[in-house]
Amino acid sequence: MDHLWSPWRYHYLVGAEGKPPGCIFCNLPKQDRDEENLIVHRGRHNFVILNRFPYTSGHAMVVPYRHVDRLHVLEEAEASEMMSLAQLMEKHMREIYHPDGLNLGMNLGESAGAGIAGHIHMHILPRWAGDSNFMTTVGETRVLPEDLDVTWKRFTKAFSAVQK
Repeated sequence: MDHLWSPWRYHYLVGAEGKPPGCIFCNLPKQDRDEENLIVHRGRHNFVILNRFPYTSGHAMVVPYRHVDRLHVLEEAEASEMMSLAQLMEKHMREIYHPDGLNLGMNLGESAGAGIAGHIHMHILPRWAGDSNFMTTVGETRVLPEDLDVTWKRFTKAFSAVQK
């Protein structure tokens, strides 16, 4: 029998154990550790962060700094920048990963699948034909071909090129 080891998933599986109090999306941008926290870009009203437990390589999120749990509560400037950053992430993902398509969306509320229901965030992730396989469905395991630190470097480089 073959074994696939993914020890990093243990932290996800144990849930709240070891998590700092409060909202992770409020706490992380306050720290000066963007690489460690996987923040690839900071805008005026939103930041872009990699998903620590991605569905595919390149899975990122656009998150407002302000702690809100409903899309309609965002101010126009916050919502506008969120969409602008999603557009920019689409561009970067297409240039870096050459996906066949992308998923873009939000899960508003716990019953809708939001892992962090109290702070809205928009997911954007590249997809390829055939990227869903038996490992996810049967083995409840995702196989990712790229380390998060490599993904972080790719996106921070892409954002820095845009800002010049």
